[in-house]
Amino acid sequence: MGALFTFVFSLLLMAQCCWCLTSPKKTYIVHMKHNNKPSIYPTHTDWYTANLQSLTTHSDPLLYSYTHAYNGFAASLAEDQAQDLLRSQDVLGVYEDTVYQLHTTRTPQFLGLERETGLWEGHTAQDLNQASHDVIVGVLDTGVWPESPSFTDAGMPEIPARWRGECETGPDFSPSLCNKKLIGARSFSRGFHMASGVGSREKEPASARDRDGHGTHTASTAAGSHVGNASLLGYASGTARGMAPTARVAVYKVCWTDGCFASDILAGMDHAIQDGVDVLSLSLGGGSAPYFRDTIAVGAFAAVARGIFVSCSAGNSGPEKASLANVAPWIMTVGAGTLDRDFPAFAVLGNKKRYSGVSLYSGTGMGTKPVGLVYNKGLNQSGSVCMPGSLDPSLVRGKVVVCDRGINARVEKGKVVRDAGGVGMILANTEASGEELVADSHLLPAVAVGRIVGDQIRKYASSDPNPTAVLGFRGTVLNVRPSPVVAAFSSRGPNMVTRQILKPDVIGPGVNILAGWSEAIGPSGLTDDTRKTQFNIMSGTSMSCPHISGLAALLKAAHPEWSPSAIKSALMTTAYVHDNTKSPLRDAAGGAFSTPWAHGAGHVNPHRALSPGLVYDASTSDYIKFLCSLDYSPDHIQLIVKRHAVNCTRKFSDPGQLNYPSFSILFGAKRVVRYTRTLTNVGEAGSIYDVTVDAPSTVEVRVKPTRLVFGKVGERRRYTVTFVSKKSGGDSGKYGFGSIMWSNAQHQVRSPVAFSWTLL
Repeated sequence: MGALFTFVFSLLLMAQCCWCLTSPKKTYIVHMKHNNKPSIYPTHTDWYTANLQSLTTHSDPLLYSYTHAYNGFAASLAEDQAQDLLRSQDVLGVYEDTVYQLHTTRTPQFLGLERETGLWEGHTAQDLNQASHDVIVGVLDTGVWPESPSFTDAGMPEIPARWRGECETGPDFSPSLCNKKLIGARSFSRGFHMASGVGSREKEPASARDRDGHGTHTASTAAGSHVGNASLLGYASGTARGMAPTARVAVYKVCWTDGCFASDILAGMDHAIQDGVDVLSLSLGGGSAPYFRDTIAVGAFAAVARGIFVSCSAGNSGPEKASLANVAPWIMTVGAGTLDRDFPAFAVLGNKKRYSGVSLYSGTGMGTKPVGLVYNKGLNQSGSVCMPGSLDPSLVRGKVVVCDRGINARVEKGKVVRDAGGVGMILANTEASGEELVADSHLLPAVAVGRIVGDQIRKYASSDPNPTAVLGFRGTVLNVRPSPVVAAFSSRGPNMVTRQILKPDVIGPGVNILAGWSEAIGPSGLTDDTRKTQFNIMSGTSMSCPHISGLAALLKAAHPEWSPSAIKSALMTTAYVHDNTKSPLRDAAGGAFSTPWAHGAGHVNPHRALSPGLVYDASTSDYIKFLCSLDYSPDHIQLIVKRHAVNCTRKFSDPGQLNYPSFSILFGAKRVVRYTRTLTNVGEAGSIYDVTVDAPSTVEVRVKPTRLVFGKVGERRRYTVTFVSKKSGGDSGKYGFGSIMWSNAQHQVRSPVAFSWTLL
């Protein structure tokens, strides 16, 4: 009997090993019941390994064992093995690895950070810089170019003793490249390598070095040191600096050539929490999903529960409605706006009309002699958008080509024109991008123009028997009006995961931002761009996110006792909603006034945020009550909150009851919605605030009480808002906007309000 058992067992093993060799494997993230670990296992990693060994004897499938950001591990498994794990009583869930994408000077002056007076009540800018030395900003991105002057540590004191991170050795990265400014650099690539195959290791070495440029740009935007005479090939020259120039930087490379894999992101967040960062900045994301399926939301909950502020980009899928990413209420969701700086260029056509645009082209130009102008002269239907291989060289050689914006990268279109023999390009917006102008460092003379101008140029090129054009470039101009304007690409609300939470939270500078760059790649990001520069100009919510991360570091330095939600509240309730012409903020997508679905609470104002007067605070238990108010199973809630006890007997009756600094009112079948909020006094003792309400005529808003009196600093006061819809079901109009503001002579604490009568 024993011999027969041994023979059968051997056959089973052989079958299993053969199956392992032929069955495709994927990365799965496994959520374990943390408290189920038997005492025989010294650590949770030992327990996870034992679970995996029960499935296979073929190699070690464990990729990551998560400690802080997640209760579980990531492993390389065949689908059947993942299903076997799911049947275990110790396993709460098994999820296939997902891919997230990157959301891809003058901002300190534009935000008022160069002013010495009134920055922080009772303190100078020097005091704030001193306090910032103890703040650590963790950036999850494409790594870092450590030689960048943005990471010099001149004059910085010793690294805080509480720091537990490290600079990892890599084939192209020495730990000696870190210093008192760049205090940590790690890389996480197992998910990427698993998904991308064997060749991926040769394609991109496993180290923290940035070969893309995006990570260096975001890290230096958040907390780069002062660098004089910075520019991109002469454009935007001046002193470059991050928002918190004396804070420390720790870099976690989680994004690679094929994207940012959830398993790697979780590992980066796990180590960042353990290392001791104060702020986490993530300029990346995917689509919206329930919070328990959103890797960034799950990891961010663990971070916020430990007092770490988490800032994430909203995404670049605007102006489409409901296009947001990173919408969890414990995350600061950041949209993008323009600066008061521009890079004007122009196109003069054969009909003597001159049209304005923008460009960062820095070559010799195309001279002053007009050349032929062509549009949609392709080999196939994609010729109008200048896709690779789409242009007919015999028709575009020696001419300026009009390319429609969209589908492929803007700089790639210029390369396509150049490779087909074209000598210049007019990049013309379509309806999707409206009048928004984004400057790029093109490989050939190129001018970007808005939709209206683009339509006129397209009409001229298609109707004139002998159309011509000449392009010119005017460098850098400042004090552009109006600004800021909400970027057309900035993703929009409403928040379809939880309609009762208004997102984005704020906007920050995200168009044509100068910051540090990797010398492994040219400023266009194209592989055959051989130009080298220490700084680059980029646009995207990827650029606005680290602005808010750096400002959060300043607030953390000024108010170390504040919670992440208090910092978020300060940034939101002090934001402004008027541009430098005193007009309400406008939307680049159509030129009309913007709404809170595009700009959230408004554009950040660092000076006012440092002294907001009142804050809306929220604790981990508040976020758990919020999760309990959603239609999630106990296991799904446990996945998010991890080791915190889940008791849903005390839950919010409605998700909108969370003590959030903004309001999103979904009437639906209800005519009346009532919420209670609590304000904490972080200003002067003996403060009195009165309320002002702004609402559309279709809604009645009642606030009780209408006056809040705070005797002491730290005192809390509650108020209740009742929203009553005056509309009948047949009335037109699906949404509206307003605000609730508490104010006195010193402070204005403003909350935006969005009203919806339908789901979208």
